[in-house]
Amino acid sequence: MQNKLTKLLKADDYTSVFNFRKRLSTQHLSFHYQPNALSLFRLGMVAGKKTQKLAVKRNYMKRILRELMRKKQEQLLNFDIVIRIQKSFYRNDFCEIETEIDQMITRLKK
Repeated sequence: MQNKLTKLLKADDYTSVFNFRKRLSTQHLSFHYQPNALSLFRLGMVAGKKTQKLAVKRNYMKRILRELMRKKQEQLLNFDIVIRIQKSFYRNDFCEIETEIDQMITRLKK
């Protein structure tokens, strides 16, 4: 059975995470996070047109990040996370993105 990722859906959820003002950044990504009272991990993503003009490539980046976070979700219970894509990436940067996410998760657990 496949683990399903819970998404942040409402604008108020995104606003509360951004207003909490806790952030971790790397070259390509920035994690905005907030602990939640629920016993589950919720994820939201922001990929602006300034980062990548083509919607196809923005959706590709979000799809890759969603899959990587789905694999790591057991480590991140009780968190709401919004991932903001700072710099565009594509297939050849996949390993680099994976290591950035691993680094951020270890920093977040501290």
